[in-house]
Amino acid sequence: MRSSLHSFIMAKDLRDYLNYIEQRGQLRRIQALVDPNLEIAEIANRMLQQGGPALLFENVKGSPYPVAVNVMGTVERVCWGLGMEHPAELEELGKKLAILYQPRPPKKLSQAIELGKVLFDVVKAKPGRDFLPSCQQVVLKDEAVDLTQLPLLRVYPGDADKVITLGLMITKDPENKIVNVGVYRLQLQSKNTMTVQWLSVRGATRHLRKAAERRQKLEVAVAIGVHPLIILAAATPLPVDLSEWLFAGIYGGSGVPLAKCKTVDLEVPADSEFVLEGTITPGETGIDGPAGDHMGYYGGVNEKAPLIHFHCMTHRKNPIYLTTFSGRPPKEDAMMAIALNRIYTPILRQQVPEIVDFFLPMEALSYKAAVISIDKAYPGQARRAALAFWSALPQFSYTKFVIVVDKDINIRDPRQVVWAITSKVDPARDVFILPDNPFDSLDFATEKRGLGSKMGIDATTKIYPETDRPWADMLLPDPDTAAMVERRWVEYGLADLQLREVDNSIRRSMGCGYVAHRKRLACTTNHSKIIQKSFKNCSNNLDGLI
Repeated sequence: MRSSLHSFIMAKDLRDYLNYIEQRGQLRRIQALVDPNLEIAEIANRMLQQGGPALLFENVKGSPYPVAVNVMGTVERVCWGLGMEHPAELEELGKKLAILYQPRPPKKLSQAIELGKVLFDVVKAKPGRDFLPSCQQVVLKDEAVDLTQLPLLRVYPGDADKVITLGLMITKDPENKIVNVGVYRLQLQSKNTMTVQWLSVRGATRHLRKAAERRQKLEVAVAIGVHPLIILAAATPLPVDLSEWLFAGIYGGSGVPLAKCKTVDLEVPADSEFVLEGTITPGETGIDGPAGDHMGYYGGVNEKAPLIHFHCMTHRKNPIYLTTFSGRPPKEDAMMAIALNRIYTPILRQQVPEIVDFFLPMEALSYKAAVISIDKAYPGQARRAALAFWSALPQFSYTKFVIVVDKDINIRDPRQVVWAITSKVDPARDVFILPDNPFDSLDFATEKRGLGSKMGIDATTKIYPETDRPWADMLLPDPDTAAMVERRWVEYGLADLQLREVDNSIRRSMGCGYVAHRKRLACTTNHSKIIQKSFKNCSNNLDGLI
């Protein structure tokens, strides 16, 4: 299944991907007239909350173009976008990327062979050139450029204006000509201008600073509607000298076909649905925001956001506008982050060898809190691992909390993590705070904008001299008895039970009246049958406990 899926998914463009997920029952076409002002986002958000399918709105008010949203709204669809069926396969991709991220001379023949395979993949991943690109089937220049014809979404009622959220912004370093590809939010200002909201550590901001030093305009291209694997490659934190196009080719198994822009010296994916070409004049700004952001609040107003003048727009015939939006999880960016988490793991292990695994919970905005497990060997190692984590990759510098646990803790199980914190942490000894760090300006919890603190929590088992007290043995079942019970489970007459972990929140909310309430629901209306079905999954656990 792996090879057939990979060969199908790696077809070149967004349309192939949409066709594929539609064949698998994961795309719904909406023909009713919908408004990009609030309505589309409200519909899509309800799908996201329930893990629903991607949506293609074919009749959008005020625009001739259809809108695709929620395309990467589940981890399953993110995996499909990378040609994979299961999240576990992402770590294999991460191992390949780790070798490129920080290559080391091979010490054994097996390592040399592995390095050779990766280098061969790099050769295959080299971008190609398309001289008749589909993204330039229609070309509009100067006064013909009208961004208001695009079905840009306004997501929240307090948003200042409509935005582009899933466009790849391509810029080039004025000094060394290295290209950067990033995903930034753009806000509509006029028919041919938009402001951009980005963080100071991003590649494009470095390019703009260098352009300002040379008193040059910075050329910009924005590609909208590309294959998900290219978006994921652009979202992957890379060393400055590595190309996102190369990583996209490694993700996909073949080079990304690129096309030279019509009016700027930049290249874009040849099969993009739309391409916007323009320039930023250093010092020329506009007022950006407020707008809903990934923190779950409205971001503040930026009175000096860089202003982009677009003087050319190209697109395919009958193009599809791909978009998404941010907010309190779950959102599409959170699903992407879960997949990227698995890809990062081998890269992180290579840079911080004592780390066994790490996890960025979606509920913590996929980067604000990290749980890492280590194979502890010496005192103070948990603190060292936390400090190393913060400096391992650029985006980890904005991680507010790092919790370090022993390797036998399942870091993806919040019950085990909370148990480790409450049973192994003395706050005075095991919590350390680093004040006054550069920080995410969208984080309102910080006392000063762009400057905040970080907290590390050592939730590992303490060893001397971290403590003078002997640590008691952990409670574990007798292995022989556990094996015997496993063998006799059918004999006990319990094999038919579909047991799940106890959900304390459900039990607490239902209370002792659950059984009686379930009987009262035995009526004939369709609504009651739906409610009954929602209780069915937990009845086996609860009937014997209440």
